[in-house]
Amino acid sequence: MIGVFDSGLGGLSVLSAIARASPDADLVYLADTAHLPYGSKSDEFICERVLAIGRHLAELGASTLVVACNTATAAALSALRRQHPGINVVGVEPGVKPAAAASRSGAIAVLATESTAGSERLSALIRTHAKAVSVRVEACPGWATRVETLQPIDSDPAFAAEVAAKILPLLDAGIDRLVLGCTHYSFLAPLIERMVAGRAELVDVADAVARQVLRQSSGAGSGRLALLATATPARLDAALPFLGLGWLASRIWGPAALAEI
Repeated sequence: MIGVFDSGLGGLSVLSAIARASPDADLVYLADTAHLPYGSKSDEFICERVLAIGRHLAELGASTLVVACNTATAAALSALRRQHPGINVVGVEPGVKPAAAASRSGAIAVLATESTAGSERLSALIRTHAKAVSVRVEACPGWATRVETLQPIDSDPAFAAEVAAKILPLLDAGIDRLVLGCTHYSFLAPLIERMVAGRAELVDVADAVARQVLRQSSGAGSGRLALLATATPARLDAALPFLGLGWLASRIWGPAALAEI
């Protein structure tokens, strides 16, 4: 079984990529909705939550753990691997490496939560993989929360203006690759793509993470999906159709359940 988790709904973008790539894999998705968002929390708090969730999913039988959250990966991936040396652990990192390699203008940008934007892990990624390009990192407060609360995206002019205020200066500065540095931002991609059309390309790592997971997991199973949340699990059920993931319904074991962690 492959266990995928995030602070809330953002990791569903990674889950859906894994589900598409491996229709037979048994999956469990856990949203730590009692403690979202992670983006504004301390590394110590995030690490504590990640280790607790990892233990829970391992007890349920997960042989692979996917930290489907850039913030949690930056804060706790190494600790999770130390806690579970016999389990495959896969994290999610902003796609700095592919963006830098593909850039023709020599300038890229990363959209991230406040925590990820200021993390040493992101800084290390940039130092390691983007030495030859200019990198702008933009913190985007509230964007992940907007997805979490299932607020309208395409139909809200005020939010579109907020997004444009972040992105248009980056385009004017010459960036040609825009990295989505939070799994929640995958659900904002249609709006962002319209703003960058013809000027830059989005870089999202969900499919790359799915490929990495399947290299470490057989993908064998009955194709079932279980949904868990640490608070208001019914929001997970409501989120799937809202986020365009209604096609996952045929794999779900039953209504989302409460995980008391």
